[in-house]
Amino acid sequence: MKKNDFYKNISELNMAPLWEVLAKLVTPEPNTRTHSHIWYWKDTKNRVLDSGSIITAEQAERRVLILENPNMRGESKITDTLYAGLQLILPGEVAPSHRHTQSALRFVMHGNGAYTAVDGEKTIMRPGDFIITPSWTWHDHGNESNEPMIWLDGLDIPMVNHFSASFSEKLNEDTQELKRPEGDSLARYGAGLLPVDHKLFDNLASPVFSYPYDRTKEALDKMKESKEWDKCHGLRLKYVNPSNGGHAIPTMATFMQLIPKSFSGNSYRSTDGTIYTVVEGQGKTTINDQEYLWNKGDIFVVPPWAKIKHETIDESVLFSFSDRPVQELLGLFREKIYKQ
Repeated sequence: MKKNDFYKNISELNMAPLWEVLAKLVTPEPNTRTHSHIWYWKDTKNRVLDSGSIITAEQAERRVLILENPNMRGESKITDTLYAGLQLILPGEVAPSHRHTQSALRFVMHGNGAYTAVDGEKTIMRPGDFIITPSWTWHDHGNESNEPMIWLDGLDIPMVNHFSASFSEKLNEDTQELKRPEGDSLARYGAGLLPVDHKLFDNLASPVFSYPYDRTKEALDKMKESKEWDKCHGLRLKYVNPSNGGHAIPTMATFMQLIPKSFSGNSYRSTDGTIYTVVEGQGKTTINDQEYLWNKGDIFVVPPWAKIKHETIDESVLFSFSDRPVQELLGLFREKIYKQ
């Protein structure tokens, strides 16, 4: 039998020869569709604000401009496994309460005084704050201040959809009932203490859902006094679940790093595609020999296994997130540090 005839026969049975595709399936190094890219705050901020005249938060449910990877337009992905977007809520608006199996993070970019309510507790949002919405928890947003609020949304939507595990539900009311005072979760779990009746693995997500930037920056400023800089990252801290020491979100790693002035780091690569947001400062990141100059508010994406190098002009602070926890649990995470 000729090869083409054989292929036709097996195709009719919905079968295919592995030997024709094996090299594409099992690659010597990661083969990603994610491309590096940067979104400049001077451009994105105005477009996000413009969206406020197009549709209301209630009409949109979530008024967000998706940050689409240029190699995956129309797929709502910033990396192969993660979603990111910039959300706007105007004074007096409410983004109605809903819940979904996808986990979410919020990183506040602009404005002061709007709130997020998660699982019966409200928190006021301030620039640099990191807020989590664990899987299947009710959450709504409102703005009782007198200025627009913009924050970065990061979700594991592509990952959850890959597993065909997406569920969602809307609350009958725009806002959920508040059951605890503001700051309750941080007081219970964020001071190096735990309630005596806390069960260690009740929930993989952190019981603290708001991590204020002033506390994070205070820790970084204290640590920098020792001048013990990581040769790639400067000072890089991981947001954790204080009840078990794991990642704050089970599917997304989140970090805040401080890089000193005039820093020129060693090159580095890892298997987790990473999204960076510039909180303070200015500098340059080289991704696979392509240079990206960045300033406060800029957002850039680093593909999996891309070689990166950070350099700064001023002291800088970067927030970042990736799919590292999932890779670690599956034994897939790898990293490599170069000598320069």
